[in-house]
Amino acid sequence: MGSMAKSPYPPGIHVPSLTWFTSDGTQSVDWDLQERHIEFLVRSGVHGIVIAGTNGEAATLIPEEKSRLVRLTRTTAQKLGRPDLPITCGTFGGCTQAIIQDTKLSAESGADFALVLVPSFFHFALDSGAIIGFFQEVATASPIPLIIYNFPGVAAGLNVNSEMLETLGEHPNIAAVKLTCGSIASVARTAAKFGRALNGNPDFVALAGQSEWLVPCLSVGGAGCITGVGNLYPKACVELYNLYTSGQTTKAEQLQLQVAVSEWGFGKEGISGTKWVVAKCLGYPEESAWCRRPYPKFLNEEKRAWVAKHVKALEKAEGEL
Repeated sequence: MGSMAKSPYPPGIHVPSLTWFTSDGTQSVDWDLQERHIEFLVRSGVHGIVIAGTNGEAATLIPEEKSRLVRLTRTTAQKLGRPDLPITCGTFGGCTQAIIQDTKLSAESGADFALVLVPSFFHFALDSGAIIGFFQEVATASPIPLIIYNFPGVAAGLNVNSEMLETLGEHPNIAAVKLTCGSIASVARTAAKFGRALNGNPDFVALAGQSEWLVPCLSVGGAGCITGVGNLYPKACVELYNLYTSGQTTKAEQLQLQVAVSEWGFGKEGISGTKWVVAKCLGYPEESAWCRRPYPKFLNEEKRAWVAKHVKALEKAEGEL
């Protein structure tokens, strides 16, 4: 049974850490590189780290690996003087009980929040009542608060819409929704019901699923974003948030345009392109940058050139921070 006392989701920039694998036969986690990357994120000043999200290849990780990744993130944050850094752990499974077990594993490993995607194997059978019931049952059983993960693109088109969120946001152990669907209207409707994130600490908040619409999200009451761009440009993402929330809206809007171009480069070729370009720019070994099989290596030179060109839109801004 969860604590049933609302734990507000910390506003700001949360980065879904990439998971790095060795090039051996089983593609085991490259723990040395993983620690190096988490250190990079913690030192950058991001407001939180997400382990085993979509960028972290949640669907390819076994429970023991996820647990170790969370523990590594916590010990790294402690070592670098940020012991209370919020850690969110993604869950993945085909049924309610599997997800509940994942939330318990996340809590035992030291995560503060669980990021929950609706199971979608039998997506055609899931109506709104079933989706609402799923999140409520998981939230009631979870030892840590849930973040609803609305990503129709990887959940067979299932969408947690504003009507569902109005109900789910009332649950005492559901703290936020991550809107990778890109719906600015869902952010506005959530803020209309539960309160604007920057005017206090509402019990339930909406987050952008990408940094390319962070300023619009904040402008209608959202709390921040969970963004893969932060794997390479964490300081620029934090700067964008800080500029807007401190009232420097013109500067924020100018930086938002650069972020949008860079995010385009990250998003177009998916996780395989993201991992390749992050490794290239941070000087990581290319052989540790491949997604776990059966997902193919990112080898197309034309696509590589396109991704590198667009991602570099934030290089100067990051370097100046």
